[in-house]
Amino acid sequence: MVFDSEKPFNDLPLLPPRFDLETKAILKKTIMAGRVLAELKGLGKTIPNQALLVDSLILQEAKSSSEIENIITTHDALFKAFAAKTSRIDPSTKEVLRYREALWEGFNELKKKPILSTNLFLNIVQTINGNQAGIRHAPGTAIINAITEEVIYTPAEGEEIIRDKLKNLEEFIHADDSIDPLIKLAVIHYQLEAIHPFSDGNGRTGRIINILFLVLRGLLDLPVLYLSKFIIDRKNEYYLRLRQVTESNSWEAWILYMLEAVESTAAFTRDRMITIRELMSETMERARKGLPTRVYSKELIELLFRQPYTKGQFLVDSGIAKRQTAAEYLRELEKLGILKPHKIGKEVLYLNVELYDLLSR
Repeated sequence: MVFDSEKPFNDLPLLPPRFDLETKAILKKTIMAGRVLAELKGLGKTIPNQALLVDSLILQEAKSSSEIENIITTHDALFKAFAAKTSRIDPSTKEVLRYREALWEGFNELKKKPILSTNLFLNIVQTINGNQAGIRHAPGTAIINAITEEVIYTPAEGEEIIRDKLKNLEEFIHADDSIDPLIKLAVIHYQLEAIHPFSDGNGRTGRIINILFLVLRGLLDLPVLYLSKFIIDRKNEYYLRLRQVTESNSWEAWILYMLEAVESTAAFTRDRMITIRELMSETMERARKGLPTRVYSKELIELLFRQPYTKGQFLVDSGIAKRQTAAEYLRELEKLGILKPHKIGKEVLYLNVELYDLLSR
């Protein structure tokens, strides 16, 4: 079969690939990536409240994953929008926040029903895009080089064909085979990109499914792998390796790229979690010594590390303080230099300065 980038790729081969997925290089890299991922999972178990760091890390992943699609927002705009009660949020920031929402929804659905299905993919992409669009059915979709205007790839056309390929992908995901989950992850990601089942949001949906697959296979307890950072740093190689699988069946180079992505970002996320945990311990000790005893609590300091911006309502919702005392607690933290106030519309948000600096690096 000769691949023609300008013709719909209705002959996209079904899974599993007719290629040795366990070459010496792939197996060696799989062991290395698996070791670092296990360290990341183990670290999560040492954090008393595991959900504590998740929102901050998920917002980072949401920002980077959207950036790959040229949806750009700033850390500050993102963190403020996440905390503030305001309708004045720019479209790019809204899109990034929807990515975070889609990741959480997918994770919660997976806990209820441990299946990665076409219906779940649809729920994810609809949340990302903020609409009810389904499987792509209109002809004419093509991936085009923005600079040269060359057609790089034309995905399969026809809803029935697309659904058949998604059904095959589902079967591959859940097949009882001996393929290492990390190798399988690379194959799943390529295939979803190649099927390109939606008019918009395919890449972001695929990156959420990566994380959910690792949770499904027990390699992560929480969706905290910051995979998109690696892809941004090596974006040209990402698209090159995808294209080489399609054009010349170059699976080994693609799988090695994805294994390196897992290893590199697992190490990065592990180190970031350690740094956040250390900062939280230092802040807790500083607050314990400097705050009035009626104000200080472990729960209060932990709340400040859910995200960089906080406000009185968060303390009320968490049962830490009543409405009339919440503002006083935040002002005491401001006096210590832990928080810094920012007025957004009629609200006052308080910034955890050191956490923000850490996450913005």
